[in-house]
Amino acid sequence: SALTALEVVGVLAAGVAAGAINAVVGSGTLITFPVLLAIGYGPVAANVSNTLGLVPGSVSGAIGYRNELAGQRPRVIRLSGVAVLGGLAGAILLLTLPDAAFEAIVPALVGLALVLVVVQPRLSAWLDARRTRPRRRDGGAGLLAGMLGASAYGGYFGAAQGILYLAALGLALDDDLQRLNALKNVLAAIVNGVAAVVFVVVAPVAWLPAALIAAGSIVGGQVGARYGKRLPAPVLRGVIVVVGLAAIAQLVL
Repeated sequence: SALTALEVVGVLAAGVAAGAINAVVGSGTLITFPVLLAIGYGPVAANVSNTLGLVPGSVSGAIGYRNELAGQRPRVIRLSGVAVLGGLAGAILLLTLPDAAFEAIVPALVGLALVLVVVQPRLSAWLDARRTRPRRRDGGAGLLAGMLGASAYGGYFGAAQGILYLAALGLALDDDLQRLNALKNVLAAIVNGVAAVVFVVVAPVAWLPAALIAAGSIVGGQVGARYGKRLPAPVLRGVIVVVGLAAIAQLVL
């Protein structure tokens, strides 16, 4: 459908904001998805167009965090295969499950993600206290399983996909939050890219909103990468929780 000038500006601005939030946290969908609903797109069409639009922003954010990726190539290679499989599974689920299932499942998943992010430091400390062997540098099979689930969720919806990733990576790997965030950006770009390819082939894409979100999210990814790195871990967690709670409110109300 044709967009008014005001709607074009609104979608573009939402794309910038989403690109920035995705680079820092990974819940930018919580901004763009409601905007697309507000201008009249159905939930699945909005989600499909949104996923497609945010791929360039994910890539932009990953490039912005390239310094934090130093030395993580083995991790990226190991987890990329899981990201591709999960993204494919999630995209197929979105296109085969009824729309009502999508609307019912998503708020619960976002809520779970938020709980994980809030308790992650304590949970990590608790696990460390009981761990007889040191944390494996690669996170072991548990991390692969967790990332497969998070990737499938990302292919299915994508909001708070980054939160799930940070929770899984934070629990399994002994590393700095900003370095894990850089890894998350690469994996999110892979999952969104795989889902986007599936959607382009078989799903209804609203191309204008997708293009506007893409343009905005590229700019936003650079902004988020530049300023997001300066946020201390507790502040980053606070941002994640606020955005996540806003998302649940948006989806439930």
